[in-house]
Amino acid sequence: MRLPGTVDRQDRVSGAVVGSAVGDALGAPFEFGPAGVYTARFPDGVGTMCGGGGWDPGEATDDTQMAVLVAESLLERGGLDLPDMFGRFCRWAAGDPKDIGLQTEEVLTSGEAWDLAAALHFQVSGRAAGNGSLMRAATSAVYFAARGRAATMDAARRIAALTHGDRAAWEGTAVLHELIRVALDGGDPLSAVPDALENVHEDHRGRWATVLAPGWRPEAATEFNGAVWPCLGTALWALRTTESYENALAAAVDVGGDTDTVAAVTGALAGAVHGFGAIPPRWTEPLHVPLPGYGDRVLRTPGLVALAGLLDSASPRAVPTDFRES
Repeated sequence: MRLPGTVDRQDRVSGAVVGSAVGDALGAPFEFGPAGVYTARFPDGVGTMCGGGGWDPGEATDDTQMAVLVAESLLERGGLDLPDMFGRFCRWAAGDPKDIGLQTEEVLTSGEAWDLAAALHFQVSGRAAGNGSLMRAATSAVYFAARGRAATMDAARRIAALTHGDRAAWEGTAVLHELIRVALDGGDPLSAVPDALENVHEDHRGRWATVLAPGWRPEAATEFNGAVWPCLGTALWALRTTESYENALAAAVDVGGDTDTVAAVTGALAGAVHGFGAIPPRWTEPLHVPLPGYGDRVLRTPGLVALAGLLDSASPRAVPTDFRES
């Protein structure tokens, strides 16, 4: 694995945000496919943004769309404004996105208040441990990284709780925030797992320790990888067992299942480790992020790089508009 310390912070910051978006767009055409789907499509190992399944080549899904909304709320509100963030989510959900998770859709279209909607959904359904809070976490992880472990993990939980009432999702998102923080600081996120687990709620620590253990593999999953546990577990496995950003993404997509989100989470981690420069241009050039509910806005790679830089500098309420693209 490329050592994080050999990549400068700006490159890692851009790598986390763009890397997540690239993973999302790369994995989207293969969603719900079987294991080996990437290898079957690209037997020479040179994957492209091929499109399919209703997605254009390089088109990012709800994963990145929500991550952008998180970023813009943090920047424009000068910090964590949960009612504002929830309102942006609701506007997006009402904009008829091509894809939206069933659980997320039910919460955002329920008409309930921002601080009740997810909790009420969980109370009724008993199921809210999907990976939808992981998929959008790259931008908030960058924003809160400089504030340290406790602050970034707390923020992750609060943002996750907007749509996911199960604490398992909160804790998984908190771990992802912390591992990205470590990578952005030049550390090894894999070595940081034990310390992150020490800060996971005791009721959830054991289950998270199992899927984040060095010997865990996707074949050991007890749930579909649309659930929060195998999604993050697979992302760490892909990072652990490969030597490059590109190979980590290929491994993640080849697992099959919820390929866009698993690859988005893998891309955030691998991008933070290997840096933006490690992402193949054939993936970044066609990348684009539509924003349903927000007119005809589309962000492309330069806009995402600019957005990542703003998140890292975290200038309160002083937000240039050069990352906005149409």
